[in-house]
Amino acid sequence: MAEQSDLERTEQASPRRLEQAHEEGQVARSVELSTFAVVLASAGALWFGGAGLVRDLQALVRGALTFDRELAFDTGGVLAQFYAQTLQALMAFLPIGLVVFIAALCAPMLLSGWLFSAKALTPDFERLDPLAGLQRMFSMRSVVELLKSLAKAGVLVAGGIWTAWLFKEDVMRLPTLPVSQALEQSTSLIGLSFLALLGVMLAIVAVDVPYQLWTFHRKLRMTRDEVRREMKETEGDPHVKARVRSVQREIARRRMMAQVPKADVVVTNPTRYAVALRYRGEEMRAPQVVAKGMNLIAARIRELAEEHRIPVVEAAPLARALHRHAVLDREIPAALFAAVAEVLAYVYQLARWQAQGGVAPALPAVLAVPEALDPEAKSA
Repeated sequence: MAEQSDLERTEQASPRRLEQAHEEGQVARSVELSTFAVVLASAGALWFGGAGLVRDLQALVRGALTFDRELAFDTGGVLAQFYAQTLQALMAFLPIGLVVFIAALCAPMLLSGWLFSAKALTPDFERLDPLAGLQRMFSMRSVVELLKSLAKAGVLVAGGIWTAWLFKEDVMRLPTLPVSQALEQSTSLIGLSFLALLGVMLAIVAVDVPYQLWTFHRKLRMTRDEVRREMKETEGDPHVKARVRSVQREIARRRMMAQVPKADVVVTNPTRYAVALRYRGEEMRAPQVVAKGMNLIAARIRELAEEHRIPVVEAAPLARALHRHAVLDREIPAALFAAVAEVLAYVYQLARWQAQGGVAPALPAVLAVPEALDPEAKSA
């Protein structure tokens, strides 16, 4: 059951999967949205440019029906006039054509954004496989698309019949009107028909766009195994990452151990914790921790301190507090200034006694370590 669930596409597509699909030209598409945009652009162009189109068509019809008697017997003249009127008709419909072209070009971007994929233009000869074509023809997707087309056709036909019935008297009166009025009335009827058609198509688009988005994301769903493989490819093999982290820790540990001989004192627990402190009054505002560790690392810090004759001071609460709250190569917490100052004063007095003799100094029996910073005091 676990293997079967790993092979089922139950996981949402990752951002990387969506990006790869976009690069390959696989995006959500809605034919209904493009058609709606084209019809809307056409209706808008007719609404705002209908008057100019009517004037151009009037001039075209007037020019086509008015010619000299000699022109009827001049083949070359007739062809020239035909070419001129054809060019005039093209120029009349050119603004509307440009608006429709821009709408058809920009409508798909509403769902997928700007997309140019050379891979989508690469020939795919697998599509020529007749068996695959038959499978696509009788697939559930084809059935759904067929039902959508039938429903869309039914809605559009019903809307067209309703529009024709609504304006039937105006349509029947067109042949009785003068040419100018007939053209103006025809343009108005076409614009109203477009508006009725847009209302029907808007309802279709409101259903089709969410369906296409859902289908697209459902198609790109991933199996759990694919998600794990992608994470491994993007983030790296967990074993390799663990090995890298181990090497990084080892390098950081060696770098830290190299700072122990430069320390002024090592504060211990005495066996579990060890913290090496360094203070240079002309360079630092407060003492810094140059090395710290527990157990084996603490033992190694003590060994290095003994090898380089660094004073080792046993102060369990201070060692625990420094190990928990101090950061390497940073100043110690302000709450521990007093306790560390007493330790450093003892170390300096010890060095003077070793050099000059006299009365041996003694470390204060109790250091000023706040109980809130001592982890064992807090747990107790």
